[in-house]
Amino acid sequence: MRGRVRLLDSAAYRIAFASAGVFALANVLLGSVVYFAAHRAVVTQVEGQIAEDSRSLVAEFREGGARELHYAIRQREAGNTTNELVYAVYSPQGKRIDGAMDASPPPLGWSDMRFLDPIDGPDVGRALTVRLQNGSLLVVAADKENIERLDDIILSLFGSALLAILLFGAAAALLIGRYLEGRFAGVANAAQAIVAGQMQERIPIGPRDDEFDRMAATLNAMLDRIAELMANLRQVSSDVAHDLRTPLAQLRQQLEHSLAQPPDASAQRAVLQDACERIDDVLGLFAAILRISALEGSSRRAFAPIELEPFVTDLCEIYAPAVEDGGRGLAWSLEQGCIIEGDRELLAQAIINLLDNAQIHTPAGTEIAVTLASDAIAFHLSVADNGPGVPAADRARIALRFTRLEASRSTPGHGLGLNLVQAIVRAHGGHMEISDNAPGLRVTLAIPRA
Repeated sequence: MRGRVRLLDSAAYRIAFASAGVFALANVLLGSVVYFAAHRAVVTQVEGQIAEDSRSLVAEFREGGARELHYAIRQREAGNTTNELVYAVYSPQGKRIDGAMDASPPPLGWSDMRFLDPIDGPDVGRALTVRLQNGSLLVVAADKENIERLDDIILSLFGSALLAILLFGAAAALLIGRYLEGRFAGVANAAQAIVAGQMQERIPIGPRDDEFDRMAATLNAMLDRIAELMANLRQVSSDVAHDLRTPLAQLRQQLEHSLAQPPDASAQRAVLQDACERIDDVLGLFAAILRISALEGSSRRAFAPIELEPFVTDLCEIYAPAVEDGGRGLAWSLEQGCIIEGDRELLAQAIINLLDNAQIHTPAGTEIAVTLASDAIAFHLSVADNGPGVPAADRARIALRFTRLEASRSTPGHGLGLNLVQAIVRAHGGHMEISDNAPGLRVTLAIPRA
């Protein structure tokens, strides 16, 4: 693996920094909205104060003329303080005839103007100009110092907040990036170990059960399944070679013996007939292996709804005469209303395999029982007998391919029956359980509800 990944080459860090950048941008946009809203609110407040005072002075002029207006302006200016309103009256010719504000006459209505404040000197203010009845202009203005001061405070606070956000965002991005890189590194390290041949390696799972832990658990389950399939493949390669060696060696020996004998049509025919039977046995072995491999390696088939009670009943009724002819009994007790999504052909094959096993590996007089029950999660189809059963130490391995116990060496078969049943029930999303029937053996297929 490469050394420490450079910061900008790491997707984890890029994602973390991008998230921090988006958060900072969102704060910039929010701060801009707050700034302009506060600025507009203060301007509106100042304009309201100017408009109210302007209306009051116009009313003074209407009641007492220019003399009353002059007195009202002087009275206001006498009590004026810094940043309060300033006033001016201009003649129709544009000459200032009243008020302390020194400036050129602004246009009618609202405007921003420069003037000489009698206290603060040159200043910029917001002004309202109205025309009086005698043609003169009344100007009421307020400097923008309050507005500018508020703007400066907001910008200062916003700048400090943005700097803090950027610093904390960068620190958070580094921490998040390091965390993500560490979680991804666990996946990469496990994958590299598996590529190197350490098939038992798994992705570490944390204690929080978060998205990464659930993903790791899913990937580990996938790796377990792959490891199981690979182990089965190795077992198949070994067991096929072992199981084919004996019949092929016997076939060759028989053919060589036949070739060494004088020509005899009837004897050669018997040899060829026996050879065909042995070849059919080998072909049956390969067919079973291919069927199991197809089930284990394929995705979910096109299933259809199956009502289990009539389906299993039909199979039991068909199979019952063969069981009874062998000196055994077959009974069934099936719960009604059990419906699953499944493949009728595969399920029939599984049930027939279980019935075959129960008949082949038990003595005459054995009772075989087929039951169907359900719970909130699954339907449970069981085939049980009261025969000799299977030792507890062997129950876990009799579902493996080519497993044949000593007691069944003399019976026909290749040890693939239960393995095929297990593959079928797994294809339906369920599992197979092998347990003691006390006495005898019980094999249960647990199939999830539809």
